[in-house]
Amino acid sequence: MKRLTIAFVILTLLGPAALAPADSKIKVVATIPDLADMARHIGGDLVDVSSIATGVENIHAVPMKPSFATLLNQADVLLLLGLEAEHAFLPALLEAARNPKILRDAPGYIDCSTSVEVLEVPTRIDRALGDQHPMGNPHYNLDPVSMKEAARAIADGLGRNYPEHAFKKNLDAYLVQLDAAIARWEKEATPLRGKKLVSYHPDLIYFAERFGMEAFGTIELRAGIPPTPSHIEELEESMRKNKVDIVVRELHYPAGLAESVAQATGAKLVELPAFVGGVPQAKDYISFVDYNLHTMLKAVQGG
Repeated sequence: MKRLTIAFVILTLLGPAALAPADSKIKVVATIPDLADMARHIGGDLVDVSSIATGVENIHAVPMKPSFATLLNQADVLLLLGLEAEHAFLPALLEAARNPKILRDAPGYIDCSTSVEVLEVPTRIDRALGDQHPMGNPHYNLDPVSMKEAARAIADGLGRNYPEHAFKKNLDAYLVQLDAAIARWEKEATPLRGKKLVSYHPDLIYFAERFGMEAFGTIELRAGIPPTPSHIEELEESMRKNKVDIVVRELHYPAGLAESVAQATGAKLVELPAFVGGVPQAKDYISFVDYNLHTMLKAVQGG
């Protein structure tokens, strides 16, 4: 009911936005800055790219604004992380935007997760187990290898909608840059191998898998379910017993509990953005991974 009410308000405020003048560039709207950055590389001068989220928000709780509906109303294509990551805001915004080009199953609706090897796919869906990851863990943007599949999905989607343009050349050039960075990151990450981490939310699963770390647990009881005192007590006991090295606070989650868990267990606290734009240094996708990896290395190596 709340979602429908918000959608109705946005729909009313949208008004004559649908009559905005056409632009010669392809209007691309991404749900997160990571996809927006890749779209700019792949689309080049042909695209005008915007992002709904700025990188500082929790992707499961991005605030809805009337301006987002206007943005989507004028979009030619929509890029989304997928796997229901945007469940809390995107369906209502699409309803309010009244743009058939970017509705689910329309050519302009580009789900960037379609070829990603998804982790933590549930064997059964039970709302009592948390409702934020029903299709598996959607936080693959923290793994640069998985994001190569997202880049390909962007190029394929743009190509389907605009076959008169060749996007593959720009895709190939971007993947050369990303592959070079991945090779460097994998060498740099050697000290992280075997290190155990606890994060607030299971955002770090793909990062840990890529760089040889062990995602030991989460401060949340389950994805989207707040921690209970008994869960924290059990988590801290298990962390001490298993010598967990790192507690990660994703910057959009509260600081106090992550700090107290780290202090109680002797683990080092690491604060990381979950998206491009989450800190000033993460201005694009490659600098985002650089920042996260180097921040983690500094903690592990005692810098």
